Amino acid sequence: MKLTETEVRYVAGLANLNLSDAEVRKFQADLDEILAHIDRLNEIDTSGIEPMAQVLYDTEETATLRADVAVPPLGNPAALANAPQPGGGYFKVPKVIER
Repeated sequence: MKLTETEVRYVAGLANLNLSDAEVRKFQADLDEILAHIDRLNEIDTSGIEPMAQVLYDTEETATLRADVAVPPLGNPAALANAPQPGGGYFKVPKVIER
């Protein structure tokens, strides 16, 4: 799969990155290599291979996860108690993204 310059610039725009022409060419080549590697991995037949690990499993008394216990929410007044600039039930912050 060959990425176009337009696609690289589109993805860079989503990440709010301004790339030079040289950077676009570099990332275009790098991303092409990554996608080619993924294509090679997708060709491997893994249908008969059991998963090696599971995120969720039954561990009984050896579980390291805390119990899922419902607790009342914090609420706006408590959450905003130490805010430097609360306003209208929200945190006020300076604008950080310019387009």
